[in-house]
Amino acid sequence: MDDYNTESFVNRDDPIPTIILNNPSPRPETPTPTASEKRGAGHDSSQSDTETPSRSSGGGGIRSRFSALKEKARIQDHLIEKLLSQVVPLDDAEMPKDSSGLPGRTSKPNFTLATMSNNFRRFNSRIGVVFVFQARVIRLLAWRRPTQTMSFLAVYTFVCLDPSLLPLLPLAILLVAVLVPSFVARHPAAEFNLTHEQAISYAAYGPPLAPAVTVKPVKELSRDFFHNMRDLQNSMEDFSQMHDAVVRLVVPRTNFSNEAQSSALFVVLFAACLFMSIAANLLPWRLIFLLAGWAATCAGHPMVQKQLETAHKKHVQPQEEKAKQAATRVEKWIERDVILDSAPETREVEIFELQRLSSHTSSGEWEPWLFSASPYDPLSPQRIAGDRPTGTRFFEDVRPPQGWAWSEKKWALDLWSREWVEERIITSVEIETEGERWVYDIYDEKNDYNKIGVVIDGSTFSSNNDNNNNTNNKVKTAVDDGAVPTSTSTPTPKRPKPSWEEGEDGDGRRGDWRRRRWVRLVKRKFVSRDALP
Repeated sequence: MDDYNTESFVNRDDPIPTIILNNPSPRPETPTPTASEKRGAGHDSSQSDTETPSRSSGGGGIRSRFSALKEKARIQDHLIEKLLSQVVPLDDAEMPKDSSGLPGRTSKPNFTLATMSNNFRRFNSRIGVVFVFQARVIRLLAWRRPTQTMSFLAVYTFVCLDPSLLPLLPLAILLVAVLVPSFVARHPAAEFNLTHEQAISYAAYGPPLAPAVTVKPVKELSRDFFHNMRDLQNSMEDFSQMHDAVVRLVVPRTNFSNEAQSSALFVVLFAACLFMSIAANLLPWRLIFLLAGWAATCAGHPMVQKQLETAHKKHVQPQEEKAKQAATRVEKWIERDVILDSAPETREVEIFELQRLSSHTSSGEWEPWLFSASPYDPLSPQRIAGDRPTGTRFFEDVRPPQGWAWSEKKWALDLWSREWVEERIITSVEIETEGERWVYDIYDEKNDYNKIGVVIDGSTFSSNNDNNNNTNNKVKTAVDDGAVPTSTSTPTPKRPKPSWEEGEDGDGRRGDWRRRRWVRLVKRKFVSRDALP
């Protein structure tokens, strides 16, 4: 006697029904075989099943032909895989790699016909348990056996009245639906005749009399295999119908394609959230779930369904016109009450015009350099690192940010130069409060001396007014790079410079760079989904 008794989960009852909505999505029509075709196919299959062993026992010719066909099919699979890899390339570099290093983790293979076919066959052989559960739920809610439905309602009532029993439910299902049937299958009851004088009762003791029940996948190309394919086909149709219904009914009202309608829905849901946050603990949830469960289960009874259909034809259908009028009034109220922003969002963008003091002319003219997004002030990271400013040479090459468009035709000069300097906490600059509103670098003798390599006598650093005229008496000595200045007198400390100065207070000597700020308004523009990165 075997230790195990294999059994397969297959829905051998009615097929899984498909959902039919008002506007079903178009689907390809498949020809339905006639009864004669079915009989012919069954005759051919049975004939082939019976003839195969005799032919195979005759010699190795059939085996060699079968191996040749398998080899040809394998070559065709490889060719189709190569073709698909060219048409739909799969870039492994773009796939995120798992770097967790956990044991037992393997990389996911790419799409191949052989792997897809093998996985589908294995999946279809094992998916029967889902369809069996689905068929039993349908029979339960359709009142096929009223005693089972009433038992379900009794258990549901106990759970609704005492929710603390909910953790007990899966344990009870495991005991009653799994362990007890497995024990009964292992220790079956003795067969007896009811007309016998002494009826034999069931005895739960003694050694096991039957093998244990286990589950195995259904055989490929068997009747159960095609039952699973039938139910899988209907389930895919159900999912497609539900997906299309959600896309048709829910998505247009929630994706703000109609902003007034979506905004009104947002306000209603927000008000419902506020109400539920206050009144959620005051509602009798046990009674609500109890009545809802009983109503949903009783609605599946055939007699109740007939009454509902009659009431729908008698009372609901004549009121459909009034319902459409009510919906029209709601839409008009939404259009009248919900006010949307008609003007697009606007922002102010800035650009800095940089000019550099020309070192090729003796007159010290300023030459245009470029238009940059940063002011390139003396203490900016670019300036400290010794990098050149980045930008464009001409005003016409300045483009608005991505997703924005120009709202004004021309750039405007920012006349409040002191404000943007103080907002950025820019130091060592001289601000021009009138005229062209340039912001100059303050002349720094130390940087100038480091560039040309000179030594100035310490007497020139005197802060007395009498010594201001002695600046022409500088002693200049050319030295090599890295030379140390020497002097016979002790230099007086240099006067600290202010963080910023106005043009009229300066001494007339300025640095190599100057900049001024231009501003312009931009507005948001419509960006199609195809243009998004």
